[in-house]
Amino acid sequence: MSAGPDGRESGRLPGAFLRSGSSSFTEFLTGHAPHLIPSARTLPAGMTLEAPHGTTIIAVTYDGGVLLAGDRRATMGNLIANRDMQKVFAADEYSAVGIAGTAGIAIEVVKLFQVELEHYEKIEGALLSLEGKANRLASMIRGNLGMAMQGLSVVPLFAGYDLTARSGRIFSYDVTGGCYEEHHHHSVGSGSLFARGALKKLWRPGLDEAAAVRAVIEALYDAADDDSATGGPDLGRRIWPTVAVLDEEGVRFRDEADLEQVVVAVVEDRRDNPGGAR
Repeated sequence: MSAGPDGRESGRLPGAFLRSGSSSFTEFLTGHAPHLIPSARTLPAGMTLEAPHGTTIIAVTYDGGVLLAGDRRATMGNLIANRDMQKVFAADEYSAVGIAGTAGIAIEVVKLFQVELEHYEKIEGALLSLEGKANRLASMIRGNLGMAMQGLSVVPLFAGYDLTARSGRIFSYDVTGGCYEEHHHHSVGSGSLFARGALKKLWRPGLDEAAAVRAVIEALYDAADDDSATGGPDLGRRIWPTVAVLDEEGVRFRDEADLEQVVVAVVEDRRDNPGGAR
């Protein structure tokens, strides 16, 4: 609230809230309350901070849309910091983002990104294009470069359903904010090398949704098999990967009961064949 002549709150919004300006909420926040921007916080020079990190995120296109999936483990050094962390979030009605990197900052960036897209839609009265959404996220990652240089990096994977092209699309990033469109499939995080190798064998043109879900579950299985920071199937604790489906109807998350059936089937099929050789 703004202050009146006597120094008390007048009950009115500050002038910044009443002036017309950019449709970008991030730009508004930078000008009005920069201390709330995640990248505005810096560490003392030469200091590094040990914080929980999210790991493997996978995106796969299929016939009719795109899937975004992630394991549930967060690590801090050689320790498991969290076994059931959520790393995949809906960004808006037709897009989703998965986080790898410093967990706390990444979640803040995702929340700000969600508000950014909602703010744009309310101001402009229309959805931002998928490329526009990807570029907005790139600028937010670029703003975190100072923290990334001190070890607190954020490397998301962005996926969405393009209402114009009528297909699912995938965008990856680097710590400098570089934005790159990927085709067919992609993965980020500590287990990404192994997941990507698995997807090269599992992905094929014309996959339906069920086959794509099976492919991402198997790719996460392979990532966990060789990367200690990636959480594998946890049948005892009933912890399953998170899988978001994006198609012409929007974003939805696969039910845990459905995912359990897929995970159990993959584990059973690999009981005497842990490498998954075909």
